[in-house]
Amino acid sequence: MKIDNMKHILLIDDNTIDNYINKLIVMESKIADSITVMDSGVDALEFLNNLIGNNEPFPELIFLDIQMPEMDGFEFLDEFDKFPEDKKERCTINLLSSSKDPSDIRRAEEYTYVKNFFSKPMKAEMLKNIK
Repeated sequence: MKIDNMKHILLIDDNTIDNYINKLIVMESKIADSITVMDSGVDALEFLNNLIGNNEPFPELIFLDIQMPEMDGFEFLDEFDKFPEDKKERCTINLLSSSKDPSDIRRAEEYTYVKNFFSKPMKAEMLKNIK
């Protein structure tokens, strides 16, 4: 995946401060034309479904927190798996979590579109290590 000059990045995290910092880091990197921030997996799925329904560009990159109320990151991934293949193939998901649980890392590896498991907080150099 070419990390520079993306059209759209989606950040999903229930923590307002993390979202603010993550958005600033991504903005300062100038790798994307637009950045969307969602504070829940449910809202993010609705947003993505609306993009598909309106034939709008799907994000090329998603940063996803694991530990969120209402719908955790793995539940989001299970629902994301139901999206059309052409959308999933052009979208890379990177987990960005405070979890250091090895079982979370192993579980993340089961999803082919999850390419990285990063520990919070986001750092600019993480963007350079996107697969």
